[in-house]
Amino acid sequence: FTEMMSLDISDSAQIYAAFVVYLDLLEGRNWHEVKHVGVAELQLVCLHAREREQDGFQVMVPVPVHILLSHERLREIMKKASLPPDDPDTPLSVTLAIVESDSTVVYYKVTDGFVIPDPPDDTEDVDNKQWRKKRKKLFK
Repeated sequence: FTEMMSLDISDSAQIYAAFVVYLDLLEGRNWHEVKHVGVAELQLVCLHAREREQDGFQVMVPVPVHILLSHERLREIMKKASLPPDDPDTPLSVTLAIVESDSTVVYYKVTDGFVIPDPPDDTEDVDNKQWRKKRKKLFK
């Protein structure tokens, strides 16, 4: 926390939000190599972290819940805070980590363009969705 406080970021609520997300990623979600990075021109503390050891770094942008974000501000964050993708065809992305006053964190991944979602890991969930569709057709 003291290292984050020493960054050139004037908004203490933003620093607190970054610390809450830092703890959530490390302690609550067991992410790897969570590092804080100050982006002075945006007055943000961003976090670079790996979900799994073999994964690439993701950029987390902690934001207190009371902060309003415009489209222009999101675009600015996307351009200045995101890491360059390994594949040039991959759109830029950041994950907004919205922090509530009770330390609840909600994560939203934001990309510069459309991204096709990965298939679900749980095939049982897919089977349930297909069954629900069939059931709807049967009982119409």
